[in-house]
Amino acid sequence: MTNVKHLFFDLDHTLWDFETNSELTFKQIFKEQNIAIGFSEFFKIYSPINMKYWRSYRDNNISKEELRYKRLRETFDNLDFEISDELINIIAKDYIDYLPNYSNLLEGAIEVLEYLKSKYVLHIITNGFEEVQRQKLEKSEISHYFDVIVTSECVGVKKPNPKVFEYAMEKAKAGANESVMIGDSFEADVLGAMQVGMKAIHLVEGKNDSTEFIAVKSLHEIKQYL
Repeated sequence: MTNVKHLFFDLDHTLWDFETNSELTFKQIFKEQNIAIGFSEFFKIYSPINMKYWRSYRDNNISKEELRYKRLRETFDNLDFEISDELINIIAKDYIDYLPNYSNLLEGAIEVLEYLKSKYVLHIITNGFEEVQRQKLEKSEISHYFDVIVTSECVGVKKPNPKVFEYAMEKAKAGANESVMIGDSFEADVLGAMQVGMKAIHLVEGKNDSTEFIAVKSLHEIKQYL
């Protein structure tokens, strides 16, 4: 990639190991609340339900509060596990409070950030909640790598809405032709960035035949292109 000056990273599933940290958070909550349920069974049901509600939240069909409640209620209902709304609301709040305390990053994250920081200006664009995402960056000790940190919540719209990318580039004083978006979501990160003229790198397992963007299977591979 030529003429690149600014790199914009997604956070969850791209740098921050969401799956591992989420599992550890639920394990802590279940232990504290004495919830007697098989954790692997719970997470197997919860993961796709969570993704479904995140897509709905991203598309502005539900509120933040509905997302936090409904993903848990539907999971427990699918498991035929009786639980009160009061306890679900406690779990939902504790999850948000505890999640940033776990700071596992994807393999190679620090090494790649160190390598790229010496060559480019790095930024974050994330669809996560403002109060949670900033804590994640601080507690995983990677916030200092980034000049501009933009959450969809502070912009008022979510990726792939072009306004998020335009807002981030404006704050970073970056042009689209000198900017690259790096993320795991094809729709939110890759297509979202390309529609405003940015280049894109897709972090994904599997084959990519597209010539419009670069796909890598690990963070380490990014160094081959930047």
